[in-house]
Amino acid sequence: MAITITTEMVKALRTRTGAGIMDCRRALEQAGGDLEAAAAILKTRGLAAAATRAGRTASEGLVEAYVHPGNRLGALVEVNCETDFVARTDEFRTLARELAMQVAAAAPRVVAKDDIPAEELAARRAAIARDEPGADDATIERRLGQWIAEVALLEQPYIRDAGRRVGEMITDAIARTGENIQVRRFARFKLGE
Repeated sequence: MAITITTEMVKALRTRTGAGIMDCRRALEQAGGDLEAAAAILKTRGLAAAATRAGRTASEGLVEAYVHPGNRLGALVEVNCETDFVARTDEFRTLARELAMQVAAAAPRVVAKDDIPAEELAARRAAIARDEPGADDATIERRLGQWIAEVALLEQPYIRDAGRRVGEMITDAIARTGENIQVRRFARFKLGE
């Protein structure tokens, strides 16, 4: 028996995922009308699409500023994409604004975990092992991962949804826009620091 995909089902999936109408319809058909399964299909497709775009040059974009009320804390973030068309969209500007707020709130030190020097990782791993005698390798690596999630922007839990990492939020935006999006750099300012 064929499942009828209604406009309401497509709209609900589109609202939830931000994917295109036809992509939502195809995912719902593939999932037999199951909204959860369709969302998972779209997420998988988005991750695959984002991986194929990762090598493309992202030289357009914008610098977004966020200043916390009271003017004691602020951040600047440079977010790049492939075309000025995408850089001018509300979705891209909103993403950049959210990233600037994330930097102000969570105080990351680097953009990605690959930006952490190998010597610093080794020193941190050794410090964890020293501070927790008898800890096995899995525990040490878990603690190291927790530290990385504090200092690397893309690994941090997103401030508005702790169940998602900032990197996942960017991957979702890549899937929706069809362009490579990268955080190039950021700066955080706090009065008195």
